[in-house]
Amino acid sequence: MNKNIKIVLTGPESTGKSTLTRLLAEKFNAPFVDEIAREYLNSLNRKYEYNDVVEIARMQIQSEKTLENKNSPIVFLDTDLIVTKIWFLHCYGSCPSFVDEHLKNNKNVYHLLCYYDLPWEPDPLRENPDIRDILFEKYKNEIENYAYPYGIVKGVGIIRIENSIRIIEDFLR
Repeated sequence: MNKNIKIVLTGPESTGKSTLTRLLAEKFNAPFVDEIAREYLNSLNRKYEYNDVVEIARMQIQSEKTLENKNSPIVFLDTDLIVTKIWFLHCYGSCPSFVDEHLKNNKNVYHLLCYYDLPWEPDPLRENPDIRDILFEKYKNEIENYAYPYGIVKGVGIIRIENSIRIIEDFLR
């Protein structure tokens, strides 16, 4: 099995994760996975439920396993199970044990934690414009809880992109 490094873009809603994932994958000529939840939720013709989030978590694990087999030193993920865990806890007050087990055993992961300094952009799937600061701290605490290395990316526009590239290059050294 390949020992590639998974670089995960994580953080509160509307912090540029999807855009950065694509730009960074292109810059580093690496494969990436789009946000699993977005595609799944867009296919629903109803409000999501607990079991939908369970299915999203299982799909996320599968997408990560697929990336592990890529012949690339790094791969990019637009979110991971840290986001799903926070979502479970925020919406339902509990999280399935398989999510925590996966996070405990997930190796070769680096998180690029996106700060909430970008303006909020409305989107039908976004729910938390007023608590991005609280969610940011929850993401940071979970990343630290699992002892994942991470960097915090700030800045607007090209500055955010340049900061992301610098953080990743520093980590890869």
